[in-house]
Amino acid sequence: MTETYTPPKVWTWDSENGGEWAKLNRPIAGATHDKDLPVGEHPLQLYSLATPNGVKVTVMLEELLAAGHDAEYDAWLINIMEGDQFGSGFVDINPNSKIPALRDHETGQRVFESGAILMYLAEKFGAFLPASGPARTETLNWLFWLQGSAPYLGGGFGHFYAYAPEKLEYPINRFAMEAKRQLDVLDKHLADNKYLAGDDYTIADIATAPWYGRLVEGDAYNSGAFLSVHEYTNVIRWNKDVSSRPAYIRGAMVNKRFGPLEGQLHERHNASDFDTNTQDKVEAAKA
Repeated sequence: MTETYTPPKVWTWDSENGGEWAKLNRPIAGATHDKDLPVGEHPLQLYSLATPNGVKVTVMLEELLAAGHDAEYDAWLINIMEGDQFGSGFVDINPNSKIPALRDHETGQRVFESGAILMYLAEKFGAFLPASGPARTETLNWLFWLQGSAPYLGGGFGHFYAYAPEKLEYPINRFAMEAKRQLDVLDKHLADNKYLAGDDYTIADIATAPWYGRLVEGDAYNSGAFLSVHEYTNVIRWNKDVSSRPAYIRGAMVNKRFGPLEGQLHERHNASDFDTNTQDKVEAAKA
C-alpha cells in the first residue's frame, strides 16, 4: 500500500498526473480545435474506434445488413489517442467527446452514447429489439444493466489493473471483486437462457459481448488468469455463440487499430472493403 492520500481542500487539475491517458483528460468540455468530419455517400455516418463501445455499433450495423436491412454505412476512424474526439465536428455530434457517435443524414438526427445508438438503429429498422411486451422489457433490462455495469469494468478494474501509473491494492481489489460479481450475475442468468433476453438474439447481446465476452476470452487487460474467467462456463458458451456470428466478426474488424493486420479495417464504406481494404492489404500496397 502507498502512503495515505489526504485530499486538498479544493481540487485542482494537474495535467502531468494520471498516466498515459492524462494528456487526453481535462475537467472541461468542448472542442480543442476546428476540424470538420468527413461524410461518405450513405445516410448513416459513424465516427468511432473499435473499443468495446465502438464494436457494439459496428456489430449492430453488420447484423442489420446481414438480416437484409438497408443499413449501409460509412465508418470513419476517430483516433482518441490523438485527440480526434475533441475536434469541433465531432463535438457537434457528441458534446461529451466520447466514441461512438452517429449522424443519420436521412433524418438529420445525431445520436451519441453507444446504448442510445443501438436503440435508435433497432427502432429505425425494427430489428433486434422486440416492439412491445415482456421480451422488450427484458432486452432493455440487460441493455441498461450493461450500460451501468461496464464502467466498473473498464474505467474501474481495467484502469487500475492495467493503465494506472502505479498498482494500488485497494482499487484493484475493489474493482476485481465487482468485475467477478458482474460475471457471476451473467453466468447464473445464462445458465437458464440461450441469450440475455431469452431465446432471441438482441441488442442486449450485441452490447454485452464486446465487454464481458472479451473478458472471458482472457483478452481484456490480460486479466483472464487474475479473474479466473474459466469459472464462468455459461458466459463462455454464450460468448462463443455470439462472437462466432459472421456479422459480429465483421463488425469487430471495423475501425480497429490493434492486433493482426488482416483483422483491421480502419475505415469501412462498403461491404467489399472487408476483402480489399484490410490493413494487411493496405500495407502490402504501400510496399
